[in-house]
Amino acid sequence: MAAHLKKRVYEEFSKVVQLPQEEAPAKKLRLSKPSKSAALHIDLCKATNSTDALQYLLQFARKPVETESVEGVVRILLEHYYKKENDNSVRLKIASLLGLLTKTQGFNPDCIVDDAISTINNEKSHQVLAQLLDTLLVIGTQLPDSTTVKQRLIAVACKHLSDTYFGVRNKCLQLLGCLGTVDTPMTRDGEGLVMSTGASGAVGVRDVQSVISDYFGDQDPRVRTAAIKAMLQLNERGMKIHQIIYEHACRLLCDDYEQVRSAAVQMVWVLSQLYPESIVPIPSSNEEIRLVDDSFGKISHMISDGSWVVRVQAARTLGLMQHVSPWFLEQTLDKKLMSNLKRKCTAHERAKELFASGEFSSGRKWADDAPKNKVDTDAVNLIASGACGAFVHGLEDEMYEVRIAAVEAVCALAQSSASFAEKCLDFLVDMFNDEIEEVRLQSIHVLRQISKNITLREDQLDTVLAVLEDKSRDIREALHELLCYTNVSTKECIQLALLELLKNLTKYPTDRNSVWKCLKFLGSRHPTLVLPLVPELLSTHPYFDTPEPDMDDPAYIAVLVLVFNAAKSCPTMPALFSDHTFRHYAYLRDSLSHLVPPLRLPGRKQMFGVESGSEPGSGSGSVESAQQFLQQSLARVSTVQNLEAQGAQDLLDFTIRDLQRLGELQTELAGAADFCATYLRCQLLLMKALQEKLWNMAVPLCLKQNAMATAAARQILEETYKLEFLYSGLENRQVAMIHHVRLQAKALQLVLTARTKRGVEPLINLCEKFLQEVESFQRSFLMELPHFQESFVEKLLELMPRLSSCKPVELVKILQTTLRQGGLLPIKLPEQIQRASATIIEPTGESDNPLRFTTGLVVALDIDATLEHVQNPQATVKVQVLYPDGQSHVIHPKPGDFRNPGPGRHRLITQVYLSHTAWTEPCQIEVRLLLAYSSTSSSLSSHKVGWGDSTDGLPQTESTTEGTIPFSKPVKVFIMPKPARR
Repeated sequence: MAAHLKKRVYEEFSKVVQLPQEEAPAKKLRLSKPSKSAALHIDLCKATNSTDALQYLLQFARKPVETESVEGVVRILLEHYYKKENDNSVRLKIASLLGLLTKTQGFNPDCIVDDAISTINNEKSHQVLAQLLDTLLVIGTQLPDSTTVKQRLIAVACKHLSDTYFGVRNKCLQLLGCLGTVDTPMTRDGEGLVMSTGASGAVGVRDVQSVISDYFGDQDPRVRTAAIKAMLQLNERGMKIHQIIYEHACRLLCDDYEQVRSAAVQMVWVLSQLYPESIVPIPSSNEEIRLVDDSFGKISHMISDGSWVVRVQAARTLGLMQHVSPWFLEQTLDKKLMSNLKRKCTAHERAKELFASGEFSSGRKWADDAPKNKVDTDAVNLIASGACGAFVHGLEDEMYEVRIAAVEAVCALAQSSASFAEKCLDFLVDMFNDEIEEVRLQSIHVLRQISKNITLREDQLDTVLAVLEDKSRDIREALHELLCYTNVSTKECIQLALLELLKNLTKYPTDRNSVWKCLKFLGSRHPTLVLPLVPELLSTHPYFDTPEPDMDDPAYIAVLVLVFNAAKSCPTMPALFSDHTFRHYAYLRDSLSHLVPPLRLPGRKQMFGVESGSEPGSGSGSVESAQQFLQQSLARVSTVQNLEAQGAQDLLDFTIRDLQRLGELQTELAGAADFCATYLRCQLLLMKALQEKLWNMAVPLCLKQNAMATAAARQILEETYKLEFLYSGLENRQVAMIHHVRLQAKALQLVLTARTKRGVEPLINLCEKFLQEVESFQRSFLMELPHFQESFVEKLLELMPRLSSCKPVELVKILQTTLRQGGLLPIKLPEQIQRASATIIEPTGESDNPLRFTTGLVVALDIDATLEHVQNPQATVKVQVLYPDGQSHVIHPKPGDFRNPGPGRHRLITQVYLSHTAWTEPCQIEVRLLLAYSSTSSSLSSHKVGWGDSTDGLPQTESTTEGTIPFSKPVKVFIMPKPARR
């Protein structure tokens, strides 16, 4: 019985009650990086000597430091600096690291100011002290708004200005120049007074400028240079330098060291711009002169300096001088002192000198009435005799750098003075014969810039035209450009220019287009001078018929271009034309319309006498009407949502055709019209790919339609890259529209992939990548999202939480529905859109004679092309050569092959080397220009790089798409690789 009760008791107390299991809270993992400060501390503790410590510091300097670790690292470095390190090289490296760490973005250096100042006060080594002062300079520039810190740093700099080491004084002066302020007026009472600083550290007796000016006379030239640069730094910060500094700067122009004289030249120029009308006395004379004229004379004198560096600096500075008196400018072109720059004695002064000379001459002594004292020319001249003919000396200098600087300075001064431009013309023309090509080229460019103020005489033109014999293509084309905008004085000049240009055309046939363009402008600028030459140029006779010239002759075409452009402004000239000249005009007007203008030809309707664009004022009206037509077309397209599928496609087709034709007729709107047509073509392809019948049929029944949709998606992607990289002037809104279309094309590709491939695994990576694209779009164009209402991307962003957690199949269905519901975004054009284009001038592709070369060797093919509206062509333009067997070679031209003749224009002159195996007969290769692009879909990860330059170990989530876009018409060239002889 007892056993039974015991069993029941056990049963009652051993019941198992199952409670509902509570879910344990999820544990969050926090990834922490190893502390940089701890690692540095361990490394420095392991160092047994100064060499090991220096090696550890050098290794640490190569690694990036996060913003949050900077303060700990600085504390470790300062602790090691104070307690353990006695070696100067290690302390110098620590001071350098402190300056680098202070520059870390996001770090506030205010917390280490006290430690840095304390370190400087206890430092004995001059080199380390200079490096620590450089660190203080970095701290001061990082805290521009902290007045207290600035005052403390200025006090430290003033304290160490008396250091015996030049590097310390240099850094102190640099710190004063970057942080000093003009708070107190200058006092010159206590010249021997030692500068004192109050409790706040501010300068108590004299201001910063007077302190810096004391070191203009320092015994070390490096300190004198640093003092001048510190004063210039004050000027760059907006502080007005006192005029009294001008005397010090003028004395420094005679310094023994070139770096001091070079800096002094810059200081004199700054003061001449601050106080141009101030009056300064001439030494050893009672005369006074404007400060800008005096400084111009002193800088002109430096053109004869013994150092070519100073001469270059002086020449460049002269080009920056403004408001200089005309006679001072003209004196730089004459080595003899002009009479108006000499001091003239008045009649009263001459009578006074005669009276002071004593008695009259008796004639008993030889030359007893001669002047008692020899006249000192330096004492009576308003300008130093050494400054006379400054530009003559500069243009004849032995160093080509000085000659280039002098040419540029003459150009700058001639642009502001027409009289000076006329007088310097002979000197610039003489520079065309310089031995250095760079000097000759720069002289031509300079004369081109001042051509509006000059007219060339026949002797000057003869010297200019002699340059056409130069072997350099750049020189010849620059001279053609100069002749386009130059005025000549007589008809003999026109005849001489034409004769030399025709010789140039015969000797260098590749200059054909440049010579024709030159003669076009030469004729349009001098119609009255060309008129008396027409019978001789066209070989006409009043009684006899002359033979008809050959129209394939480039020289004859050049003569016609000159005559026809002159005839545009001379209505009596067509009466001198013969019958074949009118026929040739019609031919050239069609084939070379950019060189031959429309003419009024009386009684000859077949010659297309007056064209619509030739009337004055009609051009601007046609552009306005074309602009209105463009806006109407875009407004009409915005109603495409209200039409059925077929009607919408037809409307887009017609609009694209109209816009393409508009771009052909109006070159001013070609970029905008082509951009809109390409964008609408993308929308049309997308609309055709999303047709109803394609998505309501089983996949095996519409394989052809699936292939068409895949090709359409691929073409849309290609067109979007063209829209983004082939057009310049786009705003952020247009770029967002392009990325929106690209996102739709990628969604279409994802849907088509899901329809044609089996299994879920291939879709997972594609879906993740697409969601990253959507997030990248949201980050990049956050400010533009309000313009994307009722669009594909707006609906995607609304469904983003659901898309991130759903399965790939469901994601594909959502994308398919959203794609078909998305509407057409309205196009808003910016002010100006330009389309990048290229035209290959050489080779022309017209020759039937093949380029023959031996198999295994190479042949050079000259490429000459003009580029319009291409940004950074040195990095993006490539040459593609396509062989008949399908091989394709892409060549990247050298940066030196690109020229920049004008804004938005570039010229590519290069050589492409061809090689191939033996062929049985000549075949054509295709040469075209490509525009390379690199599109980044998402930016670098949010990790910020610290003070180091390395990005190793940082996760990068960007995906870059690289490709090329053909942007020139292909040119076909015959080549013939022949087998090698055995």
